[in-house]
Amino acid sequence: MKILIIDDERSIRNSLKEILADEGYDVDVAENGAQGCEMVDKEKYSVIFCDIKMPEMDGMEVLDRLAAMGIDAAVVMISGHGDIDTAVECIKKGAFDFIQKPLDLNRILITIKNATEKVSLVKETKILKKKVYGQEMVGESPALIHINEMIDKVAPTDARVLIIGSNGTGKELVARNLHQKSSRSAAPYIEVNCAAIPSELIESELFGHEKGAFTSAIKQHKGKFEQADGGTLFLDEIGDMSLAAQAKVLRVLQEKKLSRVGSDKDIMVDVRVLAATNKNLKEEIEKGRFREDLYHRLSVIVINVPTLDERKSDIPLLVDHFIGQICAETGMTPREVDSDAMQLLVDKTWTGNIRELRNVVERLLILSGARITAADVRSYVL
Repeated sequence: MKILIIDDERSIRNSLKEILADEGYDVDVAENGAQGCEMVDKEKYSVIFCDIKMPEMDGMEVLDRLAAMGIDAAVVMISGHGDIDTAVECIKKGAFDFIQKPLDLNRILITIKNATEKVSLVKETKILKKKVYGQEMVGESPALIHINEMIDKVAPTDARVLIIGSNGTGKELVARNLHQKSSRSAAPYIEVNCAAIPSELIESELFGHEKGAFTSAIKQHKGKFEQADGGTLFLDEIGDMSLAAQAKVLRVLQEKKLSRVGSDKDIMVDVRVLAATNKNLKEEIEKGRFREDLYHRLSVIVINVPTLDERKSDIPLLVDHFIGQICAETGMTPREVDSDAMQLLVDKTWTGNIRELRNVVERLLILSGARITAADVRSYVL
């Protein structure tokens, strides 16, 4: 674990560095605020000790700069002239703790322990949120900018959205962002993969069933619509849903009520429905495999997610993003990607889209050396 000490008094920073080094910590020092901020920009620290009274850039200015940089480190402010108002001001600005001089070793060690636990908890929470709710869509291509603008406009409404696009393009991510940016974000977000559920079970999964409704119905079961009440229901691969289930979904959308399998009692539900498919639903309608009335109910807004080959300018950003994400999750050391290796990735045809790209990045991280080279891409990807 790395610790940074920012203090204009040489005796303070050197003695603190020596003490913490004896405790097994990796410690850097900076003699002023500007130097400290430069070091933070280049190196990752878990805990930063920062003096408040310093010439040119004082500790409060450093705290503001670090907050603007969006660092994850716990910042501990230290001062020989501390008072309650100063301590409160520091905490309001985002400091983890405030310690008065002369410094007490036991207090410092306890603060470091608590700070590292807090940093670890924040990181775990960020990873968990990304797994549960997804994350921002990465890229700066015109196609992606258009999608993000659509999400920002549509999310606050209750309009139903049909998300279309090839496998692996990130349709699920669009749906999660629509939910997270909506007024229903604190309510349930329920996903259903219609292609993964057998046709004979889809009605039970969506609408629930009563005990004894069929042989294996040993107890009452609430369906996905009821589970999503007040929130959002995402029907993924809706083009694979049976016509019988489509008819019931249409009724719920029209009347905002459903009945469980084995019951004739109506249950009112308030659900925003998002749907996605990799099929051409207009062709499915012509072939009699999808209801036209349901299509019109679902497609109040249509968002077409482009393939990765249609947004190649985003590939370098996505590669860097996946390197950071995978290394954070697995503990692997981040690697640089040589420019000619990156060009090979940009030029490749991505039939599996973003999902394939992430798998390729993980493969290269595992199999490459200190850097990801063009030879690595040719050997393990092309």
